[in-house]
This record gives sequence, C-alpha cells and structure tokens, in this order.
Amino acid sequence: MVSVQRKLIKGRGYLYASYSFRLPDGTVKKASKLIATKAGAAAPEVHGYFLRKEREAYQDYAGKVYRADSVLTWEKIKKIEEYRAEYKQLLRNLTQGQMKDILDRFTANFTYESNAIEGSSLTLKDVTLILAENIVPWGKDLREVYETRNTRIANQLLFENKIKITRDGIIRLHNVLMEGTGVARGFKRLPNFLMMRNVKTTPPEQVDQEMNALIAWYRQHEGNEHPIRLAAEFHSRFEKIHPFEDGNGRVGRVLINAVLLQHGYPPVIIRKTMRQSYFDALAAFDRGYQHKFIRFLMEKMESTFTRFFKVYVKYL
Repeated sequence: MVSVQRKLIKGRGYLYASYSFRLPDGTVKKASKLIATKAGAAAPEVHGYFLRKEREAYQDYAGKVYRADSVLTWEKIKKIEEYRAEYKQLLRNLTQGQMKDILDRFTANFTYESNAIEGSSLTLKDVTLILAENIVPWGKDLREVYETRNTRIANQLLFENKIKITRDGIIRLHNVLMEGTGVARGFKRLPNFLMMRNVKTTPPEQVDQEMNALIAWYRQHEGNEHPIRLAAEFHSRFEKIHPFEDGNGRVGRVLINAVLLQHGYPPVIIRKTMRQSYFDALAAFDRGYQHKFIRFLMEKMESTFTRFFKVYVKYL
C-alpha cells in the first residue's frame, strides 16, 4: 500500500509517497518519492514509479538466486518478474467485488479448458451455468457436472493458499476434485497408463515411495530454482508417476498454479487448443528434454496474464 507523509526538511514541508514490499527471502524493501499532491492522494505516476521499483527489485533478486539457461534465459526471467510485479499490483488495486468477479471468470475458463483437455463435452456456456447459476444443462453427463463443481471448490482453495505441496495435501486435492465421480480415493491400487504418452507409469506398489521422493525433490529445489522451472518439472514428474486411478491431469494442472501462486506469480490456463502441444511437451520431458515443457509453461503464463488478467483490468 502507498502511504503519503509530510516531512520537514530545513524548515520546509514536503509530501512523500512511501511504499514497502517483501522479497521471497523475507527481505523488506522500501521506496519513497517526492510528490506534489495533497496528503492521502498519491498521483497515478507514483504508482507507476513504485511498480517499476518493485519489478526491478524482483529482477535483481531473481538474477542473484535463480539460474538461467538457453530456454529460461535472463531476459525471459526478467519478463516473468515483470508479470509478477504487475499481477501483484493488479490484485492490490481491485475492489472486493472485482476480485470475486475476476476469480469467478478465471475459474470458469480454467475449469472449461481443463475439462476439455480430458475430453469433456461441456461447453464454456455449460460450465458458466453450472458454476454461476447452479443449473445443470439438459442431457449432460453427471460426472462432468460434478467435476466442474469440484474444480470450482479446488480453485477457491487454491486462491486461499490452502493447497499444499505435500503428500497429504495432494491426496486431499484429489479427493476434492473427484468428489461424487465414483473414482477411488487415495493412491491407485491397479496399474494405469498415460494418454498420448509412450511411457510406463509408476506401479501401484511403488507410488508411495515415488511420491515421497517427488515431494523431497520439490523441497530440495524450492527457493533455488525459478518457480516456473519448479512448476514445470514438478508437473511433468507428477504426471509420469500418475499416482491416482483417475483425475491425474486435473490434479496436476491445479498443482502447477499452486506452485506459481505460492511464490507470487500469476496462474496459468492451458487451453484445449494447446492440448497436443501440452502432451507433446510432457512426452519430450519423458525422453529427457525438459526444456520443452518449461518453454510451454512460460508461454502459457504470458498468454494467460496478457490475454486474461490485463484484458480484464483494461475494461474495468
């Protein structure tokens, strides 16, 4: 939040706008700027100044902590940190009603696209009717209706930061997403396979061990790897394990956003038009080419932020 203070310097009064924010390591950064407006009414250019200072601080932090490579280049990292700062300011400037509206719109779009990737027959209008009006479109599969309602609950937990990257947290998320669908709770008891990926999933008897190893890998790299890289590799490893009887894709895509949001980055929507590219990127990861999915996820962050969040704010 920007505050305005009056300071006496050599007997003369000056108005300063002050702003503080916290970096990922807990360090508090402060910035101030001389302004020429009345107290309590910071000029618009002041907000732009503080956005720039916050963005530069995030970029400087990222440059010191995270590694760059040929895909997640320093220029790409700087752009992602710019989205992070803009996303934070965007949310900060919304009213409570606007916040609810944008999250409802995000949830409807995310739910429709995520369902469509899995072959759901529901249209965006169907999803909106179910979520906004609690109306079940005639002739639709009840499992698809339950999956839609459940994804809304999962997204509410997501934006309340209640989805944790832990073994039990992931199982609870699966329970939420599969409520009423008839899918067995807990880790799988029978082998399953990956759609559109020529790789064997983890056998049921090894799932516990592999999931514990995945969580340990995440904890080891959290704070050292850029969250985009962290989310991309975590998702790819999770989908290869395929720990549940069904619903692995839905769970995995919510977990991508859990990683991003917990580290202050805007969430992503993977659209059904990107379905083949999405599976191709995951298949490339299976073959040892991890960069393809990292690049894919960077592109989804850029498109979601610029074509969804920024467009929303433009028309407020």
